[in-house]
Amino acid sequence: MVGAAICRALESAGNHEILTRTSAELYLRDQKATGEFLLETRPDLVIIAAAKVGGIHANHTYPAEFIHDNLAIQTNLIHGSYAADVQRLVFIGSSCIYPKLAPQPMPESCLLTGPLEPTNEAYAVAKIAGLKMCEFYRKQYGVTYHSVMPTNLYGPGDNYHPENSHVLPALIRRFHEAKESNAPEVVIWGTGSPLREFLHAEDCATGILHIAALETPPRPRQPRQRHRNLHQRPRPPHRPHRRLQRKNHPGSDEARRHPPQTHGLLPHPLPRLETQIRTRNRNYPRLQVLPGPVECQSVSKFISSY
Repeated sequence: MVGAAICRALESAGNHEILTRTSAELYLRDQKATGEFLLETRPDLVIIAAAKVGGIHANHTYPAEFIHDNLAIQTNLIHGSYAADVQRLVFIGSSCIYPKLAPQPMPESCLLTGPLEPTNEAYAVAKIAGLKMCEFYRKQYGVTYHSVMPTNLYGPGDNYHPENSHVLPALIRRFHEAKESNAPEVVIWGTGSPLREFLHAEDCATGILHIAALETPPRPRQPRQRHRNLHQRPRPPHRPHRRLQRKNHPGSDEARRHPPQTHGLLPHPLPRLETQIRTRNRNYPRLQVLPGPVECQSVSKFISSY
């Protein structure tokens, strides 16, 4: 519904080449296919209108699909756009990202300040992740990635499923069916106390195109780190160390020239010892190779000296 409204708004404005793909042509949950499509087309602007959506019943019944599918779609598109050097992107979320008991009217500052509505928590968590992903990519790489959170939408192309639709198309269907069947009453869910805001899809498309044209302050783009392990810590700066030479010390030059004798402590000389010892003193190398042959007492003294 929203994607079709955006396409109609772009067509009426003119001078735009619109690139669209149906779910049968491009499976957006496939990271490789999505990335290849963006690299081949390299659009100037990406508007993410694709999502798995539904009403209260659908969100409550299929939470695993709602969080998995939406996370996969938006992650593949946002990162794929950045990899394809797309500078402008608009991510469409939902007002359900705000806490259940948010103050009215809801300020943006109340985001992540309280628990979400349990019936659509999976969908809300996915949309919060998409919003934050755009925020962090904009902060780190200087790209113009915006997020919009419209309220309850309705309009041409809406879903009128009897159970999985949103509130307004569900009410329209029930009123229509009640009129066709001359039913004495219409039964709807809830107590009637919750308040809702509704926005027509055409008005939403106009607002999204306005957001897409906004400029953000230029930020320095940082170099990409495609293959870096996120858990790899940066190497510390090189610090030249000074090796302390002590006379008759097992690691000293004199000890290498004159290896210690066993003094009859062992029935036969020790074989050459190539043991690595971790040192505690930062002024010494982290790894030491002991010369040999050495006796057990020398090894114990060498270890205890560190």
